[in-house]
Amino acid sequence: MKRFYFLWMLAISCFSLPQTYAQNSTNKGSLSDLAFIEGHWKATPEGRTVEASWFPPAGDNLAGMMRMMTNGKVTMYEILGYEKTDQGMVSLVKHFKPGLIGQEEIEKPVRYIFLESSKDRVVFEQDNQQVRVLYEKRSKDAFVISIGRQEEGKWSFKPLFEFSRVK
Repeated sequence: MKRFYFLWMLAISCFSLPQTYAQNSTNKGSLSDLAFIEGHWKATPEGRTVEASWFPPAGDNLAGMMRMMTNGKVTMYEILGYEKTDQGMVSLVKHFKPGLIGQEEIEKPVRYIFLESSKDRVVFEQDNQQVRVLYEKRSKDAFVISIGRQEEGKWSFKPLFEFSRVK
């Protein structure tokens, strides 16, 4: 009987451990996880020029902007805000056409929810859960923004912008 009791308690402990761990290891993200994007950056994907600048984290936010150009003419602007909320970190994005004509509804930015982070790597997931955005530091002077989509049940990321620090 003692052996049965011991095995029963061991089984209960093993099955409840993952749930307990998951509840205790909830990571809502930190603005310091993204601090490596601070500064002035440039990427040149497919003949376009993308310049981006991000302010350092301050208070409950980190903010930045991008401009995208082809042949010296602006094709799009983006304003990006990363905010610490009670539910966790979020990334908020607004897109503008030339002339600062908004592409989204005025009060509805594109919203990404913090999913996970590790050293020099942060992942957000769009509210509709069909797109993920990966920020990944490659070196002191390089980082990549990649877009992830599910392919055959697995997330596959493709680089969107490969940034180099402007000096």
